Amino acid sequence: MDRAFFKKYIGDRAFYRALGVIVIPMMLQNALSNFVNLLDNIMVGAVGTEQMSGVSIVNQLMFVFNLCLFGGVSGAGIFTAQFYGKGDREGVRNTFRFKVFLTLGLFALGLGVFLTNGERLIGLYLHEGGETGDLLATAGYGQKYLSMMLWGLLPFALQQAYASTLRECGETMVPMKAGIAAILLNLAGNWVLIFGNLGAPAMGAEGAALATVLSRWAEFGIICLWTHRNKKKMPFIEGAYRHMHVPGELVGKILRKGMPLLVNEGLWSAGNAMLTQSYSTRGLMVVAGMNISSTIANLFNVLWLSMGSAVAIMVGQQLGAGETERVKGTVRKLTAASMAVAVLAGMLLFAAAPLFPRLYNTTGEVRALAADLMRVTALCGVLYSFCHVSYFVLRSGGRTWITFLFDSVYLWALKIPVTHLLIAREELPVAVVFALVEMIDLLKCIAGYVLLKKGVWIRNIVE
Repeated sequence: MDRAFFKKYIGDRAFYRALGVIVIPMMLQNALSNFVNLLDNIMVGAVGTEQMSGVSIVNQLMFVFNLCLFGGVSGAGIFTAQFYGKGDREGVRNTFRFKVFLTLGLFALGLGVFLTNGERLIGLYLHEGGETGDLLATAGYGQKYLSMMLWGLLPFALQQAYASTLRECGETMVPMKAGIAAILLNLAGNWVLIFGNLGAPAMGAEGAALATVLSRWAEFGIICLWTHRNKKKMPFIEGAYRHMHVPGELVGKILRKGMPLLVNEGLWSAGNAMLTQSYSTRGLMVVAGMNISSTIANLFNVLWLSMGSAVAIMVGQQLGAGETERVKGTVRKLTAASMAVAVLAGMLLFAAAPLFPRLYNTTGEVRALAADLMRVTALCGVLYSFCHVSYFVLRSGGRTWITFLFDSVYLWALKIPVTHLLIAREELPVAVVFALVEMIDLLKCIAGYVLLKKGVWIRNIVE
């Protein structure tokens, strides 16, 4: 490889220093969060496969709500990052107000859906097959877990509005510290409430939900309190609640550019829930195996998943500052860094595949399936990483309708139908179906490469 290649794809110390300031705190927070999720999973699994599966099903449904929130604040966040890069404090303040309104609306909608349809949604994942556990018990544990988790929806929603704005304004350490504090509280709460330690009642899956709720209130409290006490560092909060008016012109722009992101994240997360539901038709053991696999895989994949936020912030700020030529090089270097990290994460995950499932108190069939699914995920990591970066680059330039086609339409028009067709063929093992479906992402990589190469994402949307 010649010097020109390295100059094109490898950044200098200043580049990686700027990248590290953004991505390392999020990487550490997400890694710790996923590690605690793994411990949570093991602790819940220790009291039975049915409880673990019930929790897994509800978390799949909660994933849809969480990503709708993420998509909503990300849509406004495109403008926040570019306003910040431009030095427009009032613009940042108005996008924050918009986020508060939006997250409260999504909270009300999510609460209504879970209260009226929670039991029916859980039932969609319960099917006979394999070494199946007690379906009625699984449904009961899932419903109790969901009922408790609803108390944590409000703080989680508002925390998204605050934390996303802090990150887009360059403050990544405070959300990381708040997240770590919440994670440790959640871990301690699980140990006490799941098993009934320190004189507390043994609540099982319901105890895991209560610990999560307490941690979410704590995380929101820490971030909110710090933001309001540090108005010089975060000037957008000065007068943010003096009135709640957001200029109609800006609202229109955010809705045009941002709503596709909210719809995309909602449809994408619902599509993934649909994929899991398709696999669940092979039996409860598949739900358990996929839960173990995804929980462990997320622990390793956080290395490249965190790069998406770095792309959104660095590219968004440079676009807002009008640095057109510089941003092209930034995208090339971020893409190369993300894929290199994905290779490392894939190697670690593949090596861990036969080991981690042994930590679970479940059947040998479930452990074997989880290990096979982890190996497939490890081998596809580079594909996932490139698609992930492509999505965030397109999003940073406000090309949200393209990201909608790139993400959700692709998932619903291609990946879900193929999964339905293949999973219905009983002669195909679940792991083989999973591998065939995931390899379809090659087509998405090709589309992402073409879009990035054409530069359709290079736009300043706050001029």
